[in-house]
Amino acid sequence: MPAFTFNTTKSVICEPGSIKRLGTIVSAQIGNSVLLVTDPGLVKAGLLGAATDSLDQAGVHYRVFDGVVADPPVAVVEAALAEARAANIDGVIGFGGGSSMDVAKLVALLIGGGENLEDVYGVGQAKGQRLPLIQIPTTAGTGSEVTPISIITVGATEKKGVVAPQLLPDIALLDAELTLGLPAPVTAATGIDAMVHAIESYTSASANNNPVSRALAREALRLLGANIETAIKEGSNVQARSDMLLGAMLAGQAFANSPVAAVHALAYPIGGIFHVPHGLSNALVLPHVMRFNACACADAYATLAPDAFPDLASVPKERRVDEFIHRLEALSADLGLEQTLREVGIGESDLSVMAADAMKQTRLLVNNPREVSEADALAIYQAAF
Repeated sequence: MPAFTFNTTKSVICEPGSIKRLGTIVSAQIGNSVLLVTDPGLVKAGLLGAATDSLDQAGVHYRVFDGVVADPPVAVVEAALAEARAANIDGVIGFGGGSSMDVAKLVALLIGGGENLEDVYGVGQAKGQRLPLIQIPTTAGTGSEVTPISIITVGATEKKGVVAPQLLPDIALLDAELTLGLPAPVTAATGIDAMVHAIESYTSASANNNPVSRALAREALRLLGANIETAIKEGSNVQARSDMLLGAMLAGQAFANSPVAAVHALAYPIGGIFHVPHGLSNALVLPHVMRFNACACADAYATLAPDAFPDLASVPKERRVDEFIHRLEALSADLGLEQTLREVGIGESDLSVMAADAMKQTRLLVNNPREVSEADALAIYQAAF
């Protein structure tokens, strides 16, 4: 067996209603003062109430930074850092989707280590230690609560990542009750995002693709495939929501160690330039990247197919890959997601710009099981158009 390294968040709490214990957890693990990083939508929806009530009851001082937006730009990170410095915090709580958790990671890292953001872009560039960090996802998708990765928007459209082991949080708190009111389109897009994480992790060309990640990816697909439609049709089904959160987290653990590839690389320009939500961006290119990759990883796709769709176990292997891709397309359509780039406002003349932009994602493209050229990227976008 090739050597590998597997790292993940130290502690995972998976329990409906566990947000009510947040104050006790913070007092024991962090201290008496925290910055809670979130977005205005969650504040408006009242989802923060249980968290702040618990902090109040435990006597924890907190400041709420609710300025996070999708695909957060550098200015949002800088604003959150200013809040953190003013509050003299002991630690950070990320509360929300991937954007809030990614900003929370950077605040904890940059305040704790005293480094500048521009010095930590890339893989393994961060040198300092972060402040204590708790992540609380309110969507079942990004897996950011168990990944050492933070993605932000630099300039007008470019996505850049900070990848460092220090970004792995101390605690991931998975409370399915926080996801009960999630709108169906968000549940669908984030759920597909998590499935992409599992698929790309399992087939990653990374030298650190390992048996632990592969096992987690398969269990993630099983949970996500079995529950995504129920979570949408029965939004208050706590068991389905819990299984989705767990599946998304397992997929996050998998790709944190066996990284994602061309689906994400080609999705980033869709989100960065056209502000399409990340999960939907992935869904739009997923089947087309899989068809491109199939000649290089057909056996892996054939293995994964019954995990997501158990009835595909009876389909002969020579037809299973095509059927797997078709079923993923059908699932996306059945969940109500847009199916083409033109449906999200992208013009045919934009495709070449996107292809050139995707080539900047070398950190991701190197993990793809098949080499992707700019011409290949353009052809994939054309197929998705």
